Amino acid sequence: MADAGVASRRKCEEYISAGRVKVNGAVAVIGCTVEPGDTVEFDGKALMADVERVVIMLNKPQGVVCTCSDPEGRKTVIDYVKDLPYRLYNVGRLDYDSEGLILLTNDGDLAYRMTHPKFEMDKTYHVVCSGIIDRRDISRLQCGITLDDGVTSPAKVDNVIIRKDGKSELDITIHEGRNRQVRRMIAAVGKDTLLLRRIREGSLKLGELKTGQWRFLTEQEIKALDPAE
Repeated sequence: MADAGVASRRKCEEYISAGRVKVNGAVAVIGCTVEPGDTVEFDGKALMADVERVVIMLNKPQGVVCTCSDPEGRKTVIDYVKDLPYRLYNVGRLDYDSEGLILLTNDGDLAYRMTHPKFEMDKTYHVVCSGIIDRRDISRLQCGITLDDGVTSPAKVDNVIIRKDGKSELDITIHEGRNRQVRRMIAAVGKDTLLLRRIREGSLKLGELKTGQWRFLTEQEIKALDPAE
């Protein structure tokens, strides 16, 4: 199902548990094996796996949602690649007000390995925030911040700049994927996040890719990115 572009591996498991998947007409269970020639249906529709593995890097603009479709009619990351002959979905998320590196793929196993907490995939964000980030703030970020859903893992903080306009810039690296985590960490040290851009994920850097542009990853990039390769 993940290879067919339905959703991530974890989400597909939820669909299977809910009885929405059939194999050769029988309701599927988690762990069942699908052989060549078997018919797999999701909500009554037959699925076909994409033959070619595709991984795309998009520089997501602000004001775009990370989903395949949006009931409010907002632009989605999939809209940027809708003319490609693949069923793609986003790997992880960036919130509506954030921008930067997001991956789109038809490889469910890759998406799972990149997003599951046990693999601790590093992600680096460039932040512009209000006020002056001082040594105490940096120390708190590096030691772990207490949020309403628990203490964060230690973050790595680099490239701190105190601007003449009273704002600060910094790069912060985390491997967790809590909802709006970086924004909440910055708020916990008394600052407002004014800009949040993801610039690195694993070994992959956003580089010079412009806002709204995308490109295919090479096989070499995919192998370097994928812990299982």
